[in-house]
Amino acid sequence: MTNLPDYLYILASILFIYGLKMLGKATTARKGNLVSAVGMLIAIVATLILAKLDLKWIVLGGVIGSVIGAAAARMVKMTSMPEMVGLFNGFGGLASLLVGWAEYHRIVNGAESSLFTLIAIGVTVLIGGVTFSGSMVAYAKLAEKISGKPVLFKGQQLVNGLILVVMVVGTAFICLNPLSAYVVFVGMVVISMVLGILVTIPIGGADMPVVIALLNSYSGLAASAAGFVIMNNVLIVAGSLVGASGLILTSIMCRAMNRSLSNVMFAGVGATVTAGKTFTGEAKTVSSDDVYLMLEAASSVVFVPGYGMAVAQAQHAVKELGGLLEANGCEVNYCVHPVAGRMPGHMNVLLAEADVPYEQLVEPGDVNPTIANVDVAVVIGANDVVNPSAREEGTALYGMPIIDVDKARVCVVLKRSLKAGFAGVDNPLFFAPNTRMLLGDAKASITSIVAEFKGA
Repeated sequence: MTNLPDYLYILASILFIYGLKMLGKATTARKGNLVSAVGMLIAIVATLILAKLDLKWIVLGGVIGSVIGAAAARMVKMTSMPEMVGLFNGFGGLASLLVGWAEYHRIVNGAESSLFTLIAIGVTVLIGGVTFSGSMVAYAKLAEKISGKPVLFKGQQLVNGLILVVMVVGTAFICLNPLSAYVVFVGMVVISMVLGILVTIPIGGADMPVVIALLNSYSGLAASAAGFVIMNNVLIVAGSLVGASGLILTSIMCRAMNRSLSNVMFAGVGATVTAGKTFTGEAKTVSSDDVYLMLEAASSVVFVPGYGMAVAQAQHAVKELGGLLEANGCEVNYCVHPVAGRMPGHMNVLLAEADVPYEQLVEPGDVNPTIANVDVAVVIGANDVVNPSAREEGTALYGMPIIDVDKARVCVVLKRSLKAGFAGVDNPLFFAPNTRMLLGDAKASITSIVAEFKGA
């Protein structure tokens, strides 16, 4: 029984790794999430056994937290999921910071310490503080409580670098004088949060999915650092898994947007502030009846989902329309851009919820080479990921690979208006000669088209 917590930690670590592997496929993602959750429950139980503490307040806190978490998860709308992920990342970083703070408080009050522990505390405070405040800024931008535009000022990178130097000096000071450096420690907490704000505000709205992935990685690294502070093996393993997988995802997202990982990590993303040209002209609007006639005659259709589909909760209607097109002898695919929506995998989650076959989900690299042969490309609320301005040097989207729907034979765009997307860049696609705009709620529009097919 003495070694029971260690055995449980090993079991929890195995479940974390196995669950993470299962998350790599849409068909097993839900089970992977459940497996990882069971692993975390086992880790918590093992920690409580090892700590031998009065469980009264711990159980009370666990119950309150579970109720809040379950209620939030059940009530949150899919459109609000990105900002919830941002909040979770932030609270994870804050929890790690508080673990470091609690351990430092113990040291100041006479507990034994080592140089390694003090350095780990400094790292935990730095990463945890950056994660918390940076995630709060990301949340505010995603929830549109503040502007999503980049906030830039002269010498921004220099200021960030100086803050890092101050944090290193502060860590060295508490290592040399741990019992008399409480004011310095509190200052480090504040400065780390200031740094988190400064490295997030220069990032524009179009790049927020990358930021969410990066902050998720930071939350894992903060947890791993906290694990070294209290020498908890399962926390080190879990934090390392989250940190590594988050960095890999960030790298994938950067490649999808033609961004540099180093620029993202050092707040260089969003440095271009030119919005691009303002496009005017007469957009060709159509009715649901017109779109039905186009789709009924099409032999190949590509659906391109975006944030507007999430807002309208149109994924089930899209799936039904896709099934009717297939029954009509049409080849149907769903082209999902890696950064569609406002968090990684946003569209994949929605389409999986509607039971869209995983085999029909394709990436831009698979569609673009043959897009000219596609009869109809149906854009459902996407904007930035299909914006031809990404080919125009100087715009905030420049260099980002897009889905070339403007090269399809006909492009039907379902949107509520002709407004610019989250990046704030006007979209010339709306005025292209082969584009037809079906304005209105996406779910209502698609449902109307479905009714036309069923009534035919």
